[in-house]
Amino acid sequence: MTPPATAAEALRAAVARLTAAGIEGAARDARLLLAEAMGLAPDRLSLHLAEPLAAADAARFEGFVAERARRRPVAQILGRRLFWGRAFRVTSDTLDPRPETEALIAAALEEPFARLLDLGTGTGCILLTLLSERPGATGVGTDISAAALAVAADNARALGVADRAELRQADWFAGVAGPFDLIVSNPPYIAGDEIAGLAPEVRDWEPAAALSPGGDGLAAYRAIVADAPGHLAPGGRLLLEIGAAQGSAVAALCRAAGFGDIRVLPDLDGRDRVVAARWG
Repeated sequence: MTPPATAAEALRAAVARLTAAGIEGAARDARLLLAEAMGLAPDRLSLHLAEPLAAADAARFEGFVAERARRRPVAQILGRRLFWGRAFRVTSDTLDPRPETEALIAAALEEPFARLLDLGTGTGCILLTLLSERPGATGVGTDISAAALAVAADNARALGVADRAELRQADWFAGVAGPFDLIVSNPPYIAGDEIAGLAPEVRDWEPAAALSPGGDGLAAYRAIVADAPGHLAPGGRLLLEIGAAQGSAVAALCRAAGFGDIRVLPDLDGRDRVVAARWG
């Protein structure tokens, strides 16, 4: 009878398989998936690599690796993603929270706010993180997708902020009454001709409507900037995540709408990531 493979042997085979599938960071992904299959915290995996891999764990790991080889994102396989130190539920109905978006969180926390609005909330990672960081604040999150709002509601309950977060199915500001101290959004901004060049993990697995509005990628900014003044308190702020080449265009939209104190802020990699503007 052939003895069961050790966890280390299963890991080596998985890394080779994912590398052959064109996965960047194959070793990192394989370790995360193996830890999940074994019910371990990722930082404890090394302590158990010499052990035989139980049949049930091996089957789970095989399923995870097969999904990853199809280029399904790790966050969707695990069903969660860390963002600003908190775990958020993730599904194929939502964008995967990304580290770059933390630049928007940092900018929002530079000043106090009591009431905020998150347009296109998705998992709720922006809204719910800000509410978690500011216990006295309340907020509204809108999304056109009922399925995304269900995920956001789960995350709000898990983080203990459901009583301060109103989630509403709406197209941007529809039916939403201000004023707000802070409006934030990570809207769809990928230009139509850029979709084909996206990584398969993004292009094939994340919701298309949350990625791109088509055309030049600026349609959502035009809509948000046009309506934001009517929903902001005097001195209120608008923070918009942008693509790396969109800073000048989105700043110009804000300027034309009458916003002041307009800044283009970088992410940790030094790329333009957030346009910040103030009303009144």
